[in-house]
Amino acid sequence: MSNNLSELLGRKGAANPLFEKMGLASKEDGAPSDEELAKLADEFLVGKANIYGATTFYDFMRPDNKGKKVYVCNGTACVCAGTQDKVIKDLEAKFNSEEIGHMTCLGRCHENAAFHYNGKNYSGKAIGEIDKILNEDTDLNLDTYHVKANGRPVLTKPFPGIDDYYRPFKRILKEDSLDILLEIKTSNVRGRGGAGYPKGLKLESCRNAKSDVKFIICNADEGDPGAYSDRYLLEQRPHSVLFGMLVSGYVTQANYGIVYIRAEYPEAVEIVQKAIDEIREKDLLGKNIDDSGFDFDIKIIQAQGSYICGEETALINSIEGQRPEVRVRPPYPAQKGLFNKPTIVNNVETLANLRNIIEHGGPHWKSIGTEHSSGTKLVCLDSFFVNPGMYEIEMGTPLTEVIYDIGGGFRSEVKALQIGGPLGGLVPVTKIKDLTLDFESFAKEGFLLGHASIISIPIEYPIMKFIEHLFDFASYESCGKCFPCRLGTKRGHELSTKALNSDYKIDRRLFNDLLTTLEQGSLCAHGGGIPLPVRNAMQYFEDELNEYFS
Repeated sequence: MSNNLSELLGRKGAANPLFEKMGLASKEDGAPSDEELAKLADEFLVGKANIYGATTFYDFMRPDNKGKKVYVCNGTACVCAGTQDKVIKDLEAKFNSEEIGHMTCLGRCHENAAFHYNGKNYSGKAIGEIDKILNEDTDLNLDTYHVKANGRPVLTKPFPGIDDYYRPFKRILKEDSLDILLEIKTSNVRGRGGAGYPKGLKLESCRNAKSDVKFIICNADEGDPGAYSDRYLLEQRPHSVLFGMLVSGYVTQANYGIVYIRAEYPEAVEIVQKAIDEIREKDLLGKNIDDSGFDFDIKIIQAQGSYICGEETALINSIEGQRPEVRVRPPYPAQKGLFNKPTIVNNVETLANLRNIIEHGGPHWKSIGTEHSSGTKLVCLDSFFVNPGMYEIEMGTPLTEVIYDIGGGFRSEVKALQIGGPLGGLVPVTKIKDLTLDFESFAKEGFLLGHASIISIPIEYPIMKFIEHLFDFASYESCGKCFPCRLGTKRGHELSTKALNSDYKIDRRLFNDLLTTLEQGSLCAHGGGIPLPVRNAMQYFEDELNEYFS
């Protein structure tokens, strides 16, 4: 990280960041021209190399994105479902191959066959209506999935209207913000983006940091294939997210919020912007909210296609307009984040939980779930389930209940589940009975709950091919900051590809050394986490993998 660059790029503040201007320059042609990059370099007083290095990192700003007209999802859920070859074939009948790009992932894991055209996402049977999609404005982009709460609904409760919904927020504006922080700490609500860090401790750390400027960032870059719970909240419960940002701002004494929404969710951008406009009209944003003396504003920044931006420090670099590489920690963002100012970064679901805590109190939230994993968790089930969809589950619920009672079991035979995204564990179906939906149970059994997205691996899908897919994804999405991840994920992909396509046998000790290097040497969870599902695969599917190892 360059401290000087962060300061320089912060001169215009979050209202007018370099990254946003890069995106606007890319909108018409798919990538900015050299002339546009030069103008931006002059405007922000940074080198042309800095601008070029940043823009060429992203899927939707790099030069080879020019001319792309349609994008096919290559996320794990769609790959395992085997739907994408037909999607590509059908699109090639309408587009030249160089006009077809890829996106990962579109959040259509419940029905697959996903693709993106003209600012909208499509899935399921929509590809069969491609002529209609190309020739007229249709509603074929609208998707449906089961949404149900198992127990007490929190995040899935119906929206009662702005006045009723924001009444608890207006109440706390008359209370000491320290008391509100204590309620959040009492609830023991933990981050829902993967790490499970206590939300209250993060808020407290930022609150204690001395600065006139602080930021609240909603990490809406939900990049885990198989996950669409954040998309659900953004598109169907956007006010829950905005409420959480307002509370976080009040508690930390921050005055500015940013919702960083992934480019692959274009509908979410429009819906959240409408929600922001609604609460602004109600004087719940801006200066002196409800005569409380509290100032807070929120804006959306649309991402440009990079999985690593889900990592909080890479996301911060991205907003600044720097290359989105992971920062070395400490210092942590709560002390030194966006433009070197104290910053809170929380994912969508984490922020959405605050409404229940503010309305009913910390002890009420703590009473739901388990002692160390309180509250509810949104769980996404893919198309292999009889009842694919998004379910709100109380923490501590047996995984068998989630899979077989709520999800209805599988439509066809499945041998494993990847839970928690590409860095999550690979759970054989024989282990489902040993797990409950909470952080501790998964860690104890050698897995990771993470985002709690569930992708099914069908019986006929080779585990070695799954390993190759994981390494391919990890190497493509690596930020390149540290050698273990940049080189290690690529070597893993090369080894697995060679073993799959020739008589080559992977040296088992060499492969284990590679995984250990990734785990211990990587700067962040991207390189450090990818060995977990690979080790799970080697442990539980040894018989299937033996032919590829010496």
